[in-house]
Order: sequence, then C-alpha cells, then structure tokens
Amino acid sequence: MSTTMNPETPVVNQEPSQRGRWKALFRDIREAIGGSQRDFTEGSIGKAILLLSIPMVLELVMESVFAVVDIFFVSKLGAEAVATVGLTESMMTIIYAIGIGFSMAATAIIARRTGEKNSEGAAIAAVQSILVAIIVSVPFLALGIFGAKSLLALMGASQGIIAEGYTYTAIMLGSNVFIMLLFIINAIFRGVGDAAVAMRALWLANIINIILDPCLIFGLGFFPELGIKGAAVATTIGRGTGVLFQFYMLQRKGGRIHLAAKHLKLQTDVMKRLLRLSLGGIGQFIIATSSWIGLVRIMAQFGSDSLAGYTIAVRIVMFSILPSWGMSNAAATLVGQNLGAKKPDRAEKSVWISAVINMFFLVGIGVIFLLHSEFLIRIFTSEPAVVAIGAKCLRYFSYGYVFYAYGMIMTQAFNGAGDTATPTKMNFVLFWLIEIPLAYFLALKFDYREVGVFISIIVAESLLGVVGVILFKRGKWKEKVV
Repeated sequence: MSTTMNPETPVVNQEPSQRGRWKALFRDIREAIGGSQRDFTEGSIGKAILLLSIPMVLELVMESVFAVVDIFFVSKLGAEAVATVGLTESMMTIIYAIGIGFSMAATAIIARRTGEKNSEGAAIAAVQSILVAIIVSVPFLALGIFGAKSLLALMGASQGIIAEGYTYTAIMLGSNVFIMLLFIINAIFRGVGDAAVAMRALWLANIINIILDPCLIFGLGFFPELGIKGAAVATTIGRGTGVLFQFYMLQRKGGRIHLAAKHLKLQTDVMKRLLRLSLGGIGQFIIATSSWIGLVRIMAQFGSDSLAGYTIAVRIVMFSILPSWGMSNAAATLVGQNLGAKKPDRAEKSVWISAVINMFFLVGIGVIFLLHSEFLIRIFTSEPAVVAIGAKCLRYFSYGYVFYAYGMIMTQAFNGAGDTATPTKMNFVLFWLIEIPLAYFLALKFDYREVGVFISIIVAESLLGVVGVILFKRGKWKEKVV
C-alpha cells in the first residue's frame, strides 16, 4: 500500500485552522478592549487572563504617561520648573501609596462580592471605597491650599522655586481627590472584571492632559500662558474628566456594577474592613519606594554616570514588565472572584497559569536584555560610561527574571485574596532587611561597586519569588475572610 500523501492535503487542513486561531485571538483582543461580560468564575482560565490583562496593561501604560508628558513640556521652562515637578512628585508619593493601598483593598472586597454573585454587596463596598477616598483626600487638600510654600521649603527648594512653582504644588496637592478617585474607582471596575472601563478612564484623562499641557503652559491660541501652573491645571482637568467618566459608568444600568441612590449610605463595618486591608497595600508601596531610594543613594556614591546608567536601565525594566503587572492584576481579580464563588481550586489554578505565562514572557524579555542591552541604553544616551553601566545593569537583571515572574504573580494573588499582610511582611524582610544591607556591603565594603547593587536586587527579587511560592502553596490565603 502506498504511503505517499497528497502534499496539498496538509495545506487545505491547516490553513483554515491557523486562520481560525488568528481570528479567535483578534476577536478576544477586541472583546478585551471593548469590555467583556463573561463570568470569570467559569470557562477557560487562559482566556480570562487574556481578557483581563490586556486592558489592565493599557491602563498601566496610561498611568505612567502622566508624569512623562508633564516633564516633557515643563522641561522647556527650565531647570527650576523641572525641579518643582520633581519635588512635588516626591510629596505626591504619599498620596499614591494611600491610593494604591485602598485600591488593593477595594479590588479584593469587590471581587469577592462579585464571585459570590452579590451585586448589592459589591455596590455597597464600592460606595464605601469612594467615600473613604474623598475623606482621606481632605487633609492633603488643606496642605496644598495653605502649606505649599512651607512644604517646598521643607523639601529644600530654593526661594526661586518656591516663588515661581508653589502654585503648581498647591494645585496638585489640592486636587488630590481626583488621583484618589481614579485609583479607587478603577480598582472597583477591576474587581468586578470590567478592566476595559478602567482603561478608557485613563485614556480619556491622558488625551485631555496631552492636549491641554502645551496650550496652558505656553499660551497657544486663545489659551492663557500659565507656565508651570498650566501643567497642574491641565493634569487636574484631565484627571477630573476621567473621574466624571468613571461616575457616569458606575451609574449606568446594564454594566457589571451599578450604583444607585439606595447605596449612598455609610457602612462602618465595610469601611473598617477597607481600612484594615488597605494598610498592607500602603505598606507594600512605601517599603518598595523607600528601598528604591536607598539603592539610588548607594549608586550615587559612584558618580553621575553610574547613577544615570542605573536610572535609565530601571526605567526600561519598569516599562518592559508592564504586561507582567497586567497579568498580576488579572490574577488578583480571578483569585478574589473565584474565592467568592467558593472555587478555591480554580483560584489557585488561575495563579499558577498566570505565573507560567508570565515566566515565559519575562524569560523572553531577559533574552532581549542579554543580547541587546547596549542598543536599548543607547536609545536614551550616547555617553559611553553611562551606556556601559546601564547595559551591565540590564544583563544582571535578566538573570533573575524567572523568579521575578513568580514573585509578581504571587504578591498580587495574596492581595486579591485580601491577604495584604503577607506581601507586606515579605517586602519588609526582603527589601529592607536583605536587599539594602546586602547592597551596602557588596557595593561599598567589598568594593563590588555597581555590581554589588545589581546582585542585591537579583537576590531580593529572586527570594521574593521563592518565598512567595512557598507561602502560596501553604494555602492559608484561601481562608481569608473579606
């Protein structure tokens, strides 16, 4: 019997199959961006991760654009204007920490209520989250209005910066409620599984900011020339418009969550739960931020070239892992919803699948860093000394990417389950008690210089992955009540 096969047969059979897979992928991407109405406690976990992570990645990209756009236009006004933005952003870090902490708590609680099919409970938790954001923003509003000059002086600003830039600081701090609400309400939408709305809110806010920034800073057309104050006004209008869009989507009928007048009441028990869970999220952000400052302080000992190379490399790393953060946030939502649906095994499986996907992605990024590190640094600078340090930093970072993948997913899985205390303790031990002291001794005492800092980061981040997996496998997060 002849074993010869018709050469046309595979082509006929495979082409439609391949086209079908591509069509299915594009269909899923459109659904992710357009907004999915799927029940994420049922069906394919892989598809759920895809549908949630795509808009979350785009949301994160937009979040990072705000600061870049402001700096880009403000830099045309001179060094003092840039310094004002930098000093104000350092103060705003506290607001970001609180907003991120509350958003973690909101996502955990609302995802749990969503998984329980308790739409009323989700709506009540959403209202309490919004009320907390507004209440917490009041002290910072007062600081901005009455204490902007004093705060800048406390930060070491010159008299010139204070005189010309205090209005920027006053507006940014005074309008912090929009930052809080953007964080919190987007967390609400992520919790119910409507990440596309969160993405659109930040896209809208950024588009308005990008348009208004040059108009209000330089007085283009009929706009007044406000200088650095114009950047703050543009950002505030952009964020405020994003918040208005969020409120419109919250009260719209037919969405995953609908807020009505009956939900507008104080629920102290829910509010206390939010505050308790948020402390862990705030702690995580503050620990991570302060450890970054500590490493920068050590790198500064080796001169401006080393510090510049390290800074550029870290910016590249942060941008490259945005998809990983999207997957991590998707894992948090899936954990919360599936625990609420009394499906802890599905919640656990969602985390492992997310971690494996993230590992393959970050290994690919690591290979790119190993092969093209100098090219990537040269996009930002041509200084040979800066390129050398930055490229070396990228290569060292790539060695730990397998572990980083698991660390990111496990951290957000705990947060999604409402166990914000475990990642906070992990961060405290690994970043404050291990990373910073190790960087100090390797870099300064054992004279490994910059490499000592790079090694300390690899060690701390890798341990975060290992410890995260060990604690996650113990399963105590499944018993967390939120």
